[in-house]
Amino acid sequence: MKRREFAALGLASLALPALAEDAGFDKLSEDFLEALWTLDPDAAVMAGRFEFAPQLTVPSPAQRDRVRAFCRRWLARLEQQRDAALSTSQRMDRALLIGKLQSDLWRLDTLREWSWNPAEHNPAAPLDLLLNTDYAPLAQRLQALKPRVAALPNYYRAARLSLAGVTREHTELAIQQAPGVLGVLDDVARRAAEAGQASAFRAPLAGARAAVGAYLAHLRQLKPVRGFRLGAELYEPKFQHDIQSARSGRETYELAQARREEVLASMQDQAAALWPSVIGSEPPPADRFALIGRVIARLSERHVARERFVDEIRAQIPQLEAWVRDHDLLSQDLAKPLAVRETPEYQRGVAGASIEAPGAYRPQDKTYYNVTPLTDLTPEEAESSLREYNHWILQILNIHEAIPGHYTQLVHANRTPSKVKALFGNGAMVEGWAVYGERMMIESGYGASPEMTLMYGKWHLRSVTNTVLDYSVHVLGMGEAEALDLLVRQAFQTEREAKEKWRRVQLTSVQLTSYFSGYSEIFALREQLKARPGFGLKAFHEQFLSYGNAPVRLIAAEMLKA
Repeated sequence: MKRREFAALGLASLALPALAEDAGFDKLSEDFLEALWTLDPDAAVMAGRFEFAPQLTVPSPAQRDRVRAFCRRWLARLEQQRDAALSTSQRMDRALLIGKLQSDLWRLDTLREWSWNPAEHNPAAPLDLLLNTDYAPLAQRLQALKPRVAALPNYYRAARLSLAGVTREHTELAIQQAPGVLGVLDDVARRAAEAGQASAFRAPLAGARAAVGAYLAHLRQLKPVRGFRLGAELYEPKFQHDIQSARSGRETYELAQARREEVLASMQDQAAALWPSVIGSEPPPADRFALIGRVIARLSERHVARERFVDEIRAQIPQLEAWVRDHDLLSQDLAKPLAVRETPEYQRGVAGASIEAPGAYRPQDKTYYNVTPLTDLTPEEAESSLREYNHWILQILNIHEAIPGHYTQLVHANRTPSKVKALFGNGAMVEGWAVYGERMMIESGYGASPEMTLMYGKWHLRSVTNTVLDYSVHVLGMGEAEALDLLVRQAFQTEREAKEKWRRVQLTSVQLTSYFSGYSEIFALREQLKARPGFGLKAFHEQFLSYGNAPVRLIAAEMLKA
């Protein structure tokens, strides 16, 4: 899942107000957020504070200086706050804010992705959100958008000047996503015409389109000089900042290798049992990967029609809701809207399916389940994708992304009064819950059949393999051929899926480890608590989610206290 992330950098040119000794932590965190929104309007918009719509955060050196000053000053202020005086929720909030600020400083001055990743500079998401969220009448929204559109030439000039030592892979991604930015500008023009404001937008839109074109031309003439691999020196600190696990990246990699062997051994037994009914009288191969792969390949022929891919996903959501309700696994709020839609073009190129949640200040807005359609693929590419997301796997995908995975978890997260957890939550907890949700459903009997059990093993192996792949590529130097062998032959993924994962691991780092890292910590916590008298599964789920998007290690520490 690549969901909308709200861990925006805060910029400060205003002096922080003095904090009285007895001022509460809640006021401190509210002061922090208000300073952040005032000085980082893009982050404010993505969080649902639409009064900041007219302003645009420009990626300039002066802005980066303000980021640095803001982070240092707020870190000092937060570190003065004593944990002993705080509630459990406040202690988690403090840890999240300190972690965020430390991460922001590290990203700014050490990782420096703003200099080598041109795709970092993409202004489309706030524009799209403002245009398509009914927070005010269309005419009023357009008036708020106009100065933001007019500022895009300045934004792209600053972006061009920021770039130095780019990677080929991230430059290609930025070039691929540029038509999507132009598409959003076309939507602005269309809606402006509907509202009778076409003439007012003519000049700002012309300048914005020219700025996108100039940025594209600049990207096309850049000569990449940096490789995409992070290396251990950057990978381990990034793992700690992003995952916030008690384990190191290396330890998580080694745990994933051990889990991988467990899953493969179980899948081998399952495939052997299915061989006669699926393959027939032909003698099964001695090679484990060949045995499992043959059975999975034959089963994968059962899949939805290409043209019904998005519609089938949409149809499965109420079925999953009913299962969770009927088996009393977790409370749900069916009043919170979930909209399955085709992934906007400007977001395509990294993940095929994702949940896009509303900002913490707008929990009533729609949550989007973005699905990239297969319409632009060749027949061979579409068939490969459909085999990967076959009859059984497509259901598990929807469990992961929607019910009781990301969508359900994010609805629960928005119930907590803590905006800090909703805004700056831990990605490993979010992804780990979705992976745990898959196991929860299978354990409850969902889709019970030998075929579903084997396909769940394949899907679970995918999360485990993500960690192995990410660490192997970015730290151990794994190349494309070895990576594709790991994914296709040893993890039974289709060639197209494997190539997309290879592309993803070049464009991202550490995020792929969040699935297994978070899951393994959640599952370990559950098993520890199950040994205690009075354990109830639904109660465990409810209590775990009640802490919001906090790191699993912090949640576990609280739940194990009793």
